[in-house]
Amino acid sequence: MDSQDRYICHHAFEEDAGHHGAVTPPVYQTSIFTFPDLETFSRAQLKEREHYIYSRGLNPGIKLVEHKLAALERGEACKAFASGMGAIAATLFSLLRQGDHVLRINQTYGPTVELLDQLGAYGIAHDGIRGDDDIEAALRPTTRLIYVESPSSMLMELADLDAIARLASTRNIITVIDNTWATPLFQKPLQHGFDLVIHSLSKYIGGHSDVVGGAVIGSSEMVDRLFAVGHQLLGAALAPQNAALVLRGLRTLPLRMAEHQRNALHVVRFLAAQPQVLEVHHPSLASGQVANWAEKQLSGHTGLLSFRIQQPTYSRIARFIDALQLFRIGVSWGGYESLAVSPMRPDGSGQPLIRLAIGLEDIDDILADLARGLNALDH
Repeated sequence: MDSQDRYICHHAFEEDAGHHGAVTPPVYQTSIFTFPDLETFSRAQLKEREHYIYSRGLNPGIKLVEHKLAALERGEACKAFASGMGAIAATLFSLLRQGDHVLRINQTYGPTVELLDQLGAYGIAHDGIRGDDDIEAALRPTTRLIYVESPSSMLMELADLDAIARLASTRNIITVIDNTWATPLFQKPLQHGFDLVIHSLSKYIGGHSDVVGGAVIGSSEMVDRLFAVGHQLLGAALAPQNAALVLRGLRTLPLRMAEHQRNALHVVRFLAAQPQVLEVHHPSLASGQVANWAEKQLSGHTGLLSFRIQQPTYSRIARFIDALQLFRIGVSWGGYESLAVSPMRPDGSGQPLIRLAIGLEDIDDILADLARGLNALDH
């Protein structure tokens, strides 16, 4: 985390005399903005993407968050949304047309796949491969968009962002990455040639498990296309109060990510040494070609990881998770609290994994709780 990122998180774009010296920028909790005369209003409507008219479009507090996120990702522009899925939906609806094909790389967030399935009714196809598969061979003449998760949020898979961007540029294919795992502090995909970066603001950026939001960052031209169609017409606008919570999260993001990383690396080493654990999935353990990608792309490691236990039946996975006392059971990640969950179901479907979101509690307490869960497997 460099000093520029810290400044962006803490103070950038907040130097506004209109705040009257308030250390916390105000929440513009308003649906509309009024004008002194009709001509001023009419001229503003002609450039509604540049003027405050209606908070579904622009709002000063939301715009402050967008400026900070764009700067953190080293992008030109950002548009914030009511949820991560709002950001994903706006991107897909704005950029895809009937007959287009989407290539997914690495395990993709489930609702994103479900949305792409729904788009099949409108003539849009999709399929997925791993980051270490032959990407060029998986492309079709109709491939319009490559959608990547790197690292992914269940198996923490990586992909070679530079190679993907280079290949896509030769085919006029748009590249999109969900960068939620890494945050803008630990990975900057736009600097590797990607067109658009998506974030769920509900995770590390919000940081307190009390806000739902999403964002898309890229060039001004690309983001403007999303604003015109995916944001204005789909209407998934971030609320002003939620923008204020995201701003609060950004102010502590560098400090929190350093501690998430520190705790997670302790947990990774602990789990990797346990005889009840078959494998641990975390980029810090990458080897071979994938380790080269991690070194090139990631400047840090966050607290989301997964692992597989010996004899990973549903009942044994449940025994481990239910024995935990400090870890709570729930989806999402990125808050203070440590969380545990499994995608496996009682009927045996789903991946036989345990996913941990390592929080900010004392590391000795975290490790003791994991030891408690592992001891339950032997009883």
